[in-house]
Amino acid sequence: MRAVIQRVSTATVVIDGKVKGAIGRGLLVLLAIEETDTAEDCEWLSGKLVRLRIFDDADGVMNLSAQETQGEILLISQFTLFASTKKGNRPAYSRSARPETAIPRYEQFIARLTADLGLPIQTGEFGADMQVTLTNDGPVTIIMDSKNRE
Repeated sequence: MRAVIQRVSTATVVIDGKVKGAIGRGLLVLLAIEETDTAEDCEWLSGKLVRLRIFDDADGVMNLSAQETQGEILLISQFTLFASTKKGNRPAYSRSARPETAIPRYEQFIARLTADLGLPIQTGEFGADMQVTLTNDGPVTIIMDSKNRE
């Protein structure tokens, strides 16, 4: 699993002109799933996301997590995070899981993330054409990959 995590003051996802999900202070998470991802990848990434200390404490130091601040999460599926641009100018997405694999894993990740955060999360819709708006707070943007745990 690969995720782009952005600390936001607000974020919204619109599908067919209707707001599907919206959050205030928290994390916008763009998530890509590959064929080889497992329940263990879900568990690791979810745990890291909710405990990632990127919110300011009383001294203005990034020392608090979404879990500690009761930050909201907006999760958006985005298969393009596994784009390969090695050949030519048209990206290839062969590392991204096909829907029959990705959808159940995405739903599993939603359930795990909700449980780990202890609050309901907002989501987009898998495979939909979505318009995502956000106000990046900081800006703070972090990339994580469950296969490259640095």
